[in-house]
Amino acid sequence: MDFLVPRERKRSGVNSKKSKRKCVEKEELTPTTTTVETTTTSNAVPLGNNSDEAAPKQYSWDKRDKVDPKDYMLTGLKDVTAGRLPGKLNGQQFVIQDCENCDIFVLDHSAAVTVDDCVNCRLVLGPVKGSVFFRDCKDIKCVVACQQFRTRDCKKMEVFLCCATQPIIESSTGVRLACFQYYYPQLAAHFKDAGLSVFNNNWSNVHDFTPVAGETNWSLLPESTAVLDSVPAPDSGSEFKSVRILGDAAHSIVPLTRGARRKDSQESCLFVFFAGDYATANARKMIDLATAAGLVLVQTKEVCMRPEDVKRVFQKQAEEMVQWTSSGPVIAMEMNGEGVVEACKKLASEVFSGAKVFVSEDKHSSCRDVDSFFNFADMQMGL
Repeated sequence: MDFLVPRERKRSGVNSKKSKRKCVEKEELTPTTTTVETTTTSNAVPLGNNSDEAAPKQYSWDKRDKVDPKDYMLTGLKDVTAGRLPGKLNGQQFVIQDCENCDIFVLDHSAAVTVDDCVNCRLVLGPVKGSVFFRDCKDIKCVVACQQFRTRDCKKMEVFLCCATQPIIESSTGVRLACFQYYYPQLAAHFKDAGLSVFNNNWSNVHDFTPVAGETNWSLLPESTAVLDSVPAPDSGSEFKSVRILGDAAHSIVPLTRGARRKDSQESCLFVFFAGDYATANARKMIDLATAAGLVLVQTKEVCMRPEDVKRVFQKQAEEMVQWTSSGPVIAMEMNGEGVVEACKKLASEVFSGAKVFVSEDKHSSCRDVDSFFNFADMQMGL
């Protein structure tokens, strides 16, 4: 993938890497227009006098609103609260650069976001269809949902992350991560518009491009860390105060997962909902019920499965499940805790008896079920 190729770190000469980068980004943000040139010659034959000439034909692209690049960037800000309210970006790319001690709220979905040369800033980035790239930043605290996440030449970051692929850090130190915990009323719709699933979150599966022997460039934040303590909600004098923002796990649009942290128990259980009218709602309800019962949600995935995939993953139980995959993707979760298999089987029979589900049969086969499914899911997603 292109984003995995490290760029030249140092440049010499008059033009620094910073100025060159800004020139490139300015060009990328400038709207593309097509100009049709007309040439007149001495042999041209007039088609009629001015009064008889028809009005120029209007095309659909002539009627489009002109894009001002300044609407899609924040640059050179200091000690202010800024950003974009829902409905202001509508899938465009966005650039944040040269900001210091700012609170930035981008509460809309976008195509891609780059954050360059920012210091001591707190950011909330709504769902991003493509990549979020932090470069040459320091003392950053942020909430991010995206397809790809990458840092380069950054120091001291706290990231509450939902990332569909493996997060990547390069030449960065002091990066600490936690599972995404956030809510505002339009967030679910923005996830959908960005093509992201709330169940595909690899926040703790970090790849360090430039590891240093004996040093740890990244770590996980304590589970008790509250997102609004790191990235406070807008103050009462801000235009963003009108947006209802919540940071507790109970309201978070993304399920709170344990991730790569050490499991409390050696017993885990695979619970899978096959596609149906209420698969997403059932999955959320299952998570709520299981966590209320003291079980721990380790990881989730939403992926499509072919008949051969079902047979390979579920083996003996696969026969009746093959036809269930034709309706859409499956939503799977790994629950952990003592007695988790029996607890999940009880919930399946008492609460989800009308749904198409798979639950590990016993604690002896459950580990194989978990490994088999999530290894398949990681391969499916190219992790």
